[in-house]
Amino acid sequence: MEHEVMLQAQGLVKDFRVPGGVVSSVAGVDLEIYRGETLALVGESGCGKSTLGRLLMRLIEPTAGKVIFDGVDLNSVSPARMRALRQRMQIIFQDPFSSLDPRMTVGQIIEEPLKIHRLCPDKKEREARVRALMKRIGIRPEYYDRYPHQFSGGQRQRVGIARALALKPELVVCDEPVSALDVSIQAQILNLLQDLQQEFHLTYLFISHDLSVVRYISDRVCVMFLGRICEIGDAEEVYSHPRHPYTKFLMDSVPLPDPDKRKEDKDLLTGEVPSPIAPPSGCRFHTRCPYAQDICAQEPPPAFRDLGGGHGCACHFPLD
Repeated sequence: MEHEVMLQAQGLVKDFRVPGGVVSSVAGVDLEIYRGETLALVGESGCGKSTLGRLLMRLIEPTAGKVIFDGVDLNSVSPARMRALRQRMQIIFQDPFSSLDPRMTVGQIIEEPLKIHRLCPDKKEREARVRALMKRIGIRPEYYDRYPHQFSGGQRQRVGIARALALKPELVVCDEPVSALDVSIQAQILNLLQDLQQEFHLTYLFISHDLSVVRYISDRVCVMFLGRICEIGDAEEVYSHPRHPYTKFLMDSVPLPDPDKRKEDKDLLTGEVPSPIAPPSGCRFHTRCPYAQDICAQEPPPAFRDLGGGHGCACHFPLD
């Protein structure tokens, strides 16, 4: 089946200067997001997932590389053109508390994008549109004049979702949108996101470290380690047959609630994550990989090796 590429990253690099050196947050990422899919980006905390999400939306500028959205190189467009393109891409932030301005009512928060982009100039029409959106995402329209502190965490995240959808975007970056919520509320938000995706024909980049959440919502999974992507493929294929050693360790780390189904021979990842200020030579995972050989410390793994069916792995010695 032919997939239409909505967004593409080519050789994307982001370095941050800090006292003592340079943090290599994103190190040469090549990535494609297909129209209408949910691509999950997973990895340990600090691996560069959120930075990559912001680079793809040009919320921060890359050190090197390109981001191409629907055929347009985002790093070469004018500010006016970029402003217009921002209507087509939005973000849902991780923290539903700090991402909402406490001095604004939820109605003002949701309508702010409409005012910034000068849509719905008529105030009554704009308010009607906001109230309709509030109702759609599960917030009572009569709460229009309430402030964020008067809502629960799940309700605040719904407000964040409504704000992201106010401009009717095509691409939404979901940056760990349920990690700060209770498990029961997580399920409600995930179901809401799936319903909205079908209704508004959305494309999601879903950033998360919760592998059970990722398996539930994603079409494809992209695994990231220390600024580099090590495996990508269909969600069920990656979960059932991981080919990169790091992916295998991630899958084995998922706790199972049923003691009878727990693996007795689970391999647990040992050692500390290398410092992004001084990443290891060669493959960045080789210092923790029990399958590493001499070449792994000397040369970075080749570009993604196609393992069939769109399953790619960047490893000198992919698992069978």
